[in-house]
Amino acid sequence: MNYSALIEHRKSVREYTDKRVSDPILEQIKDYYQHTCKNLFDLETELFIIGDESKQALEGAAGYHQFLVGAPQYLVLLSEKHPHALVNAGYMMEDLILKLTDLNLDSCWLTFTDSDAVKAALSIESDLDVVAIAAFGHGVKAKKRLKLNILSMSNVDIDAQRRYFEPKKGILNLVFLNSWGNTHKLGDHIGFFNDMLWEAFYAVTKAPSYLNRQAYGFILHDGKVSLVSAPDAYTVEIDGKLSLGVALLHFSAVIEQWAGNLKWQFADDSSLELPEGYKVVATCIL
Repeated sequence: MNYSALIEHRKSVREYTDKRVSDPILEQIKDYYQHTCKNLFDLETELFIIGDESKQALEGAAGYHQFLVGAPQYLVLLSEKHPHALVNAGYMMEDLILKLTDLNLDSCWLTFTDSDAVKAALSIESDLDVVAIAAFGHGVKAKKRLKLNILSMSNVDIDAQRRYFEPKKGILNLVFLNSWGNTHKLGDHIGFFNDMLWEAFYAVTKAPSYLNRQAYGFILHDGKVSLVSAPDAYTVEIDGKLSLGVALLHFSAVIEQWAGNLKWQFADDSSLELPEGYKVVATCIL
């Protein structure tokens, strides 16, 4: 898959036609999950593809900002327990969503707070935890959409967009050099249009996150890049960790098109001086 192109054109769609996804396409999705889907950790996972007959059961257990998106099908990803299971789930589900984009399907991440409630609603009997949910199908075409920039719950900037590719936060708001907040001479390290690092970080600006908050950033230092989580009052733990995985997928998938597989080390790095509440999540050597 051409990840740069798919990330550019991927969009969240919250209104769908009644047209169901065909069985051959569903088989392609299952095959991709079983044999090709990217992950960060070799964990036991299970993917359920459920139809719109489960919509009523899901009401109250999952949704988007507490409202369930009605769609022909849903992806429900389960995982064994692990300290980084949710980050891994964000990585995997976003790769699946980009595969949906490659298949000309639309999708939308859904939120949830209780794995057991989702399993009970869908009559899933498993020792694995629900870690990610997405709606998908054939979206209703729109000439423009609204983009919400939620600065605080009392300060919401709404932009009507006719195109889908405007970044949420620019590179200079998400990528720093040697220390958090420093962008001096950053361009000397990431290059410009069509350079590997620039394209990878541009892909990060396109990464979906809860309420478009993007509660993270990257620091380039000592020949490495580190993903840093940032505190955010409106992002709960599940959504925050899934968003970290999505950001890592966007960065890694683009880099790997140029330079092969990346290996992330998941450990804090005390050598980086960070503001209070900020934490290094993962680091890799470039």
